[in-house]
Amino acid sequence: MKTMKIGIIGVGGRGAHAFNAHHPEQGVEIVAGADVSSKALAAFREKFPDAQAFEHYQEMLALPLDAVFVMSPDFLHEEHGLAVLNAGKALYLEKPMAITIEGCDRLLETAMATGAKLFVGHNMRYFPVVLQMKEIIDSGLIGEIRAGWCRHFINYGGDAYFHDWHSERRNTTGLLLQKGAHDMDVMHWLMGSYTQSVVGMGSLSVYDKCQRRSPDQPGCAQWSDENWPPLAQTEMSPVIDVEDHNMVLMQLASGAQAAYLQCHYAPDAERNYTFIGTRGRVENIGDSGNCQVHVWTRRGPRSTPDIIYNLKEKSGNHGGSDPEAVQNFIDFVRDGKPTNVSPVAARNVVAVGVLAHDSMRTDNGRRDIPPLPEALVRYFEAGQCRK
Repeated sequence: MKTMKIGIIGVGGRGAHAFNAHHPEQGVEIVAGADVSSKALAAFREKFPDAQAFEHYQEMLALPLDAVFVMSPDFLHEEHGLAVLNAGKALYLEKPMAITIEGCDRLLETAMATGAKLFVGHNMRYFPVVLQMKEIIDSGLIGEIRAGWCRHFINYGGDAYFHDWHSERRNTTGLLLQKGAHDMDVMHWLMGSYTQSVVGMGSLSVYDKCQRRSPDQPGCAQWSDENWPPLAQTEMSPVIDVEDHNMVLMQLASGAQAAYLQCHYAPDAERNYTFIGTRGRVENIGDSGNCQVHVWTRRGPRSTPDIIYNLKEKSGNHGGSDPEAVQNFIDFVRDGKPTNVSPVAARNVVAVGVLAHDSMRTDNGRRDIPPLPEALVRYFEAGQCRK
């Protein structure tokens, strides 16, 4: 089997996710990496001494690579993704796909024009708890889904998103998009429909009151249980213009409705989904590791679900989903295997985040999601194959 040669743009931080691809014994090898950080490149060289390392990603793209992982910050996803696709290489693009609707559409159009494979890293579609809920819903056990809710408690929000580049709209659009893209994508997937219109509401009401670092001091998004309570946080970003509490209401094309609520100063951390159908309800208790999925199919108290699914911990980051997502990408590029993820879905969830942020920052009014051209939808629904 011909060795599949992999390059990485952005080898630090989340770039470690791409390291799951390196299996020379299976014919998949990381042979190059690029990063503007000398520290990140040094660590990359130490881990992959036989790989080439570049400060400028354009030099790396001149190599005969089969696929490239783009793991750079959100505001660079469009630039880096377009460069990879135009170089004719398969692309694993970390979520969110881009921070504007127009950026997403340019990526889709370029992927179709070049024929280069596009995979967007919505790894929650590989979470065991999400897959279990999808199996329950698809079985018809709780009937036709008419409502979906997600409460997202983020006790590390101040640590992770208000100390560095995440804290500025110009870099992320906002945290409803940056962080919530995962969950709104899961809701679209499990409910079997995309959002048509949104209403957003949110506020910056806690982390704007914390002590800031100097603009000359580098940001450090390091998580610690000692960073509590929220108002005790120090050395926050000098510019904070994203909300620390976000909410969006979604009207889906199917007629079903959904709500997503996100709080970055909660004391606990969990994604709690519930989907309500015409014959029952499903809810997760815990979202990774040893967690449960509860199902109610008869009237009765919340404390006595009719069915309880006990899920065991899986190895690998993000509840074992990271290695699964990477392997699905490799199988997709090599063998055309279907994927759990969808570039069209990735674009539509960015549209929800962008327009919900616009709604919450202006009049809290309804915003309609602009549709994609049918030719693009058909191309990606056909597995990125020209018929």
